[in-house]
Amino acid sequence: MILTMATETIELPELKESIATSPPWAVVVHNDPVNLMSYVSRVFREVFGYSKQRAEKHMLEVHKKGRSILWSGERERAELYVQQLQSHLLLAKLERSSE
Repeated sequence: MILTMATETIELPELKESIATSPPWAVVVHNDPVNLMSYVSRVFREVFGYSKQRAEKHMLEVHKKGRSILWSGERERAELYVQQLQSHLLLAKLERSSE
């Protein structure tokens, strides 16, 4: 990361290194008794751009196992996905990924 103040540029390699080595974050959806399976599948397609087959695979995993990890990666993007899923009234959470 590079900080620029007025005419002075300061490089912060330790910050860049800590961001690069931080563990990925997982977007997890938990089962709920409210939403229809077809609705959940449609939301996965809409939010993540998943194919119908992939969305249904995750939807069935949520239904049968109680949860599914839909995406993992950088925290900011994961937070956005969680927010989008929650805006569709799905029970979504952000967790540290074990990957």
